[in-house]
Amino acid sequence: MNDQPPSDRFKTEMPHIPGVSEPAPAPRATGGNPAVKLLGALFAALLVIFLAGRWALRSTSVQPKTEAQPQIEVPAPAPDPNTLLPHATDDAPGIAGIAEMAKPWSTKEFYVRNRLTGEDVPALLVRLPIGSASQSTGYWAFSTNSPYEHCKLEFVADLEKLKSDYGFRRANHPMVGNPCTQTLFDPLKTINLPGSGAWVRGGIVQGSDLRPPMGVEIRVRGKDIQAIRVE
Repeated sequence: MNDQPPSDRFKTEMPHIPGVSEPAPAPRATGGNPAVKLLGALFAALLVIFLAGRWALRSTSVQPKTEAQPQIEVPAPAPDPNTLLPHATDDAPGIAGIAEMAKPWSTKEFYVRNRLTGEDVPALLVRLPIGSASQSTGYWAFSTNSPYEHCKLEFVADLEKLKSDYGFRRANHPMVGNPCTQTLFDPLKTINLPGSGAWVRGGIVQGSDLRPPMGVEIRVRGKDIQAIRVE
């Protein structure tokens, strides 16, 4: 009697071939939990979204650092002293006030328009120790340009300088000098100008200049001193 079950009776055994191993049985497929797979996918998607958003925020918030440029202060140019002086014109002839010229031998630089050439001529106003401060006779004004040389006339109030620089020892009050020719003009002395018959101030007391400085006509109106025209 054969004890094998009926199902196994008809199974034939595969012949064994020497050197050939039998194939391993295929692994059985195991089905995973669908809920776990869904949660894993959602977590991975959220992680990707989080990392992408963080990278975007960081790229927009980080600004390139720029080094601060050193501030270089450029000094303002010094004002031209000539522009600060009064410029007498036909419309605005005022050059000084009586109060600032009250002291004898006070001086003030100014410019006056030459009507013939249209240029501004440098000049000097001197308060004389004669006459009244409210009258034009109390002042002398003249162009500081030498009439015949390219030289500047100077008002010399230092009596020692008159002795040392000009060799003039008889001065007891300020003088006007021409340093180019060593000529001295006395503000208190008037002379008759040859060829014109006019009396002008600034008589020559030393030197070789042909005439006194070019005078500027002065007029006093109220408290204002005005320069009218160049001689």
